[in-house]
Amino acid sequence: MVVGEMVQEVDLAIIGGGPGGYSAALRAAELGIKVLLVDDKPKLGGVCLHMGCIPSKALLHAAELVVNARHAEKIGLKFESPKIDLPALRGWKQGVLDKLAMGVAGMCKSAGVEVLNGRATFNDSRSVRVDCPGESAVRVKFKHCILATGSRPTKLPFLFKNEADMDSSCVLDSTSALSLDDIPKKLVIIGGGYIGLELGTVYSALGSEVTVVEMTDGLIPGCDRDLVRPLATRLGEMFKAIYLSTKVTGIAVTKDGVEVSLEAAEGSKDTPAKLSADKVLIAVGRRPNSDKLGLENTQVTIDKLGFVGVDEKCQTSDKRILAIGDVSGQPMLAHRAIRQAYVAAEVLAGRPSAFDNRCVPAVIFTEPEVAWCGLNEAEAKAKGIAFSVAKFPWSASGRAMTLADTNGTTKILFAPDTTEVLGVGIVGPRAGDLITEAVLAIEMGAVLEDLAVAIHPHPTLSETINEAALSALARLDRNRSKEVEKQISSS
Repeated sequence: MVVGEMVQEVDLAIIGGGPGGYSAALRAAELGIKVLLVDDKPKLGGVCLHMGCIPSKALLHAAELVVNARHAEKIGLKFESPKIDLPALRGWKQGVLDKLAMGVAGMCKSAGVEVLNGRATFNDSRSVRVDCPGESAVRVKFKHCILATGSRPTKLPFLFKNEADMDSSCVLDSTSALSLDDIPKKLVIIGGGYIGLELGTVYSALGSEVTVVEMTDGLIPGCDRDLVRPLATRLGEMFKAIYLSTKVTGIAVTKDGVEVSLEAAEGSKDTPAKLSADKVLIAVGRRPNSDKLGLENTQVTIDKLGFVGVDEKCQTSDKRILAIGDVSGQPMLAHRAIRQAYVAAEVLAGRPSAFDNRCVPAVIFTEPEVAWCGLNEAEAKAKGIAFSVAKFPWSASGRAMTLADTNGTTKILFAPDTTEVLGVGIVGPRAGDLITEAVLAIEMGAVLEDLAVAIHPHPTLSETINEAALSALARLDRNRSKEVEKQISSS
């Protein structure tokens, strides 16, 4: 122990104050466990609240207003071009973040959760050293610990000939892009996943000329192609260019901005060798914050990607340490972390809890939104699972027509024999809000008839789920009728 180091003993130490960490703290406190929540940032909320989910959705709301104003002319409404007051927009966004952060702090205080601001490093499987800004270090002894340290943007240092260029203001990651320091005239985004496309939507709406470079042959790798198609069409109209099957081979900061070198797949004729822009955004994913924590002093195991191994109870290979959220594996989503948080706290309280959810929904808040849960076609084929498909185009939705936005589809995968719902995908306005019905259906083991007979309000976009189920049942009825006819005719 370092001289002057204070010692504190608790039942449960939680490292990380994001959605997973503070949710675990609040649930554990409800269950009578003495909790100390340690976070290295001055305000609770983690990346999600301050540098991810919330600020991006605030800016996406602003982008949606701009896009809707531009599209309003087709229904007879004309607006002047919007004037972007960047300081006011940043101020509004920050006000949202501050209010939510105060709410989290208030909930922790009301629940009796003690909060310690500092960086934690494991001494062993029973204690951590917390280095607090401007104060003496604290040694925290715990009976159990929950690791909820989240993740950070992946960097690509090998692309830079000059290492100092990585720190240039012309090179953005998701964190710096959300600070919205300015609106570059030309922006190149490396990565066609959800982070790159969401931020591309924001900057395009605010006036940037956006170019996306994706190394695979399609946007949002891993997502159902039927869902990606309408989004790709819309983004093709919004962005200057989208280059698929294209590898970035180098990034150089110049006196005028940045220069991005490209290498296209064989046969691609339209991809340039270089792109010049004011700024480049690297959005190729995130990596877990499992390093520099002293985990080598514990029995916790970490895989080659940096993820901490956990079981269905969120327990690591060290019996005293649990892990939740991004640091514990894919999918790296805040709502997964929150569910795991409840599981971890309940397990420590002796309750029969487990992270045994059948699906984790995913939402991309682009224009249009894309959301899905459960299996998609590629996953079902890879696992050898038999499935049938039901689709309902939003071009046939009365509500979509009244919104002047029929660029959408609702798709259901179901078991051919039982009609159990296996997966659902939605692309269209507010797809992220609609997907929850599908999540509940899969968790409950619902069949198509459950979705078909449940009365959906009219006219709403939720009816598209109902209509997709009805269309599939009608097709099954027709097939059965044909089989009956064959049997009668052959008898």
